[in-house]
Amino acid sequence: MVFLAAAISSLFASSAWAQQSTDTASTTPAAATPGKRSEQIETVTVTAQKRKEDASKVPLSISVMTGEDLVGRHITDVGDITRSIPNISNSGASGTGAGLSNIEIRGVSSAAGSATVGMYMDDVSLTTRNLYSLGSAEPKLFDLDRIEVLRGPQGTLYGASSMGGTIKFITNQPNLNERENNVYSEVSSTKGGGTNYTANGVFNFPLIKDELALRIGLQKGRDSGYIDQVSPTTGKVVASGINSQDSSVARLALKWVPMTGLVITPSVFYQDVKSDDIDASYTDLPKNQTNKIVREPGKDRLLVPSLTVNYDLGSADLVSVSSYFKRNFDRTQDGTVVNSSYIGSLITTPPGLGDLVSGLPSAVYLNNEIKQFSQEIRVASKPYDPKGGSPITWLGGVYYSNLFTTVVDNEPVFGINQAFNAAGVNIADPSQLGSAFPGDNSYFSARHYHTTQKAVFGEASYYFSPALQATVGARYLRASDSLVRDGDFFFAGGPQHSEASSDFKAFTPKFAISWQVDPNNTLYATAAQGFRLGGQNRAIPTSVCAADFHNLNLSEAPLSFGPDKLWSYEVGSKSRLMGNRLSVNLAAFYIDWNKLQQDITLPGCGFDFETNVGKAKSYGAEVEIKAKPTANLLLSFSGGYTNATLASDVPSLGAKSGDQIQGVPKYNASLAATYNFSITEDTYGFARAGVHWVGSSHGSLIHTDPDYVRPSYSTVDASVGATFGSWEVSLFAKNLLNNDKVIQRPNVQSVSEGYRLRPLTVGLSLSGKL
Repeated sequence: MVFLAAAISSLFASSAWAQQSTDTASTTPAAATPGKRSEQIETVTVTAQKRKEDASKVPLSISVMTGEDLVGRHITDVGDITRSIPNISNSGASGTGAGLSNIEIRGVSSAAGSATVGMYMDDVSLTTRNLYSLGSAEPKLFDLDRIEVLRGPQGTLYGASSMGGTIKFITNQPNLNERENNVYSEVSSTKGGGTNYTANGVFNFPLIKDELALRIGLQKGRDSGYIDQVSPTTGKVVASGINSQDSSVARLALKWVPMTGLVITPSVFYQDVKSDDIDASYTDLPKNQTNKIVREPGKDRLLVPSLTVNYDLGSADLVSVSSYFKRNFDRTQDGTVVNSSYIGSLITTPPGLGDLVSGLPSAVYLNNEIKQFSQEIRVASKPYDPKGGSPITWLGGVYYSNLFTTVVDNEPVFGINQAFNAAGVNIADPSQLGSAFPGDNSYFSARHYHTTQKAVFGEASYYFSPALQATVGARYLRASDSLVRDGDFFFAGGPQHSEASSDFKAFTPKFAISWQVDPNNTLYATAAQGFRLGGQNRAIPTSVCAADFHNLNLSEAPLSFGPDKLWSYEVGSKSRLMGNRLSVNLAAFYIDWNKLQQDITLPGCGFDFETNVGKAKSYGAEVEIKAKPTANLLLSFSGGYTNATLASDVPSLGAKSGDQIQGVPKYNASLAATYNFSITEDTYGFARAGVHWVGSSHGSLIHTDPDYVRPSYSTVDASVGATFGSWEVSLFAKNLLNNDKVIQRPNVQSVSEGYRLRPLTVGLSLSGKL
């Protein structure tokens, strides 16, 4: 890392620049401020510790992408983010596409239990438990001021599930003084696909100057599909581009300042994403083809209303955040292989009936609903004043949440009753399947989770001097989690009803020390604990899974599993050098994780359950470097290395100590450059390019699994464009070299699928202010 920093520093050798600090924050893109450009790297203000701070002074590893970065680099989804920021990755939950990814940071990866990464829109939690039927909520990157990625446990301020870190989507707030009319549009084409488009408008209205303002944003988009459906018998294409996606987003926010020191901000965010199919092909077919019998569409809707109140108490600031989060995700999977083929294999008479049933189409209908109300109230002291005042700063608060999660699963085998009737046999006869299939349904399950949390939290910092501070924080949490589950029909072993509940409590401390060596160089060290709630399992029919239980030396599946915890230790430095033309952020970490929550699959009967198994450890480092050799050239490099392994044998997973944790690349890195230049007196051009590398990982603990080794890969993005007046036009390409390597090969519903990057996409964008 030192050699890399030194190499970049050599670019500046021709000039002698005095070191200096800067307090100003800027979120204005270079392309929007033609003419004389700043020779310094902009300073970004963040709220990672729930107060406004210079990101270069926050004692934790944090990456920030401004809204202008997102637009200028054409970053549109979670996949783009994970390739651009160190030590963050994502894996498909049960397919790939909108709303199906699980996100990991620093090797803290688990597809069971609660999430390991906290997801927030402003101060509203979008975090959900890990479920087979859905992934993390993915708000569209629209009208954002910035994205903050906080690496390492954030349990003190953000609670359970922020074990690996926290991602915050920070929206633009209404402007009380200026009217804004911003528009953006782009159209592009994907190789092997079709035409894509995005159009949005953001309008800000100061209704009463300095007192009341309204901000409205609308976006509509479509991504063409590039996966073709072929006939399973002839191999001919029956439908092209089946994985297309349509999205609609709306955001409304009102800022009201009824009196000095009081700011009231109600807002609502709504998003509707309709996917015609998942972004997966079958690995035994030509590239980007699938011969599924049942299409796999999805509809994912987010609704996030909130009310934020800020009040200046004089010596402290009070913040109240009341919020509601609702997500409905309805999707279909092709269950033909796992349902129809299995049932057909059980039928021996009359001749031919088993083969007929094996070929019947079967669907898995999954209806997911998440509803959460949360309330947080916190009070924070004023920032430390080195010229006088108290050497202690503090923050304290209380938090409450009430979360309901429902998953309904119906799995019809279309035509199975008709097939048995035509054969002249009774499907419910004990000599046959011994079960009725009402409406052709082979399985029904309804799981109702209810989780409540109550917490009190706080942090205090003591300044031994203006340059040296120590911080102590803690969160005390009490929670309850319950599951009511009803099941029926063939695969459930008949009518079933089960109920289970557990109570949890946790105390999660944090310690940090920060030394500002000089105004431009900061060293820090932290130790923090992360925590996840435990949970409940559905009852699994022993009549169907007896052999699997016997192999695991179990009589039945456990009805609950406990919490897991980890300790994370981090040291780092943040430097702004050479007159603020070079910034270098370095961090190294070690994580000790106990009682991992993991999913245990029963291969014979197709069920699974969650339990606590073994230990794990993870260690690694991150580096982020930005340099401005000239006012018109910005260079950036970021990279991360993670070695995350099991620290004990786990026989139930067939895993041994030293095995790599699933879904965690060994490294990722990104190199980017932006160059601005003059074309005419009032027209300015720019060129941008970025290269992203993602290291190899393991998608399974089983060495014979096709997804055991996920290969390393790279991708290149580039754009050129110009600004004229208040308008900007850009020609861009994503996946410029059209990398089509299969990067994941998960087994979903007993079918080996292949995930690739979206093929080469070339487009034109136009943005401006009206």
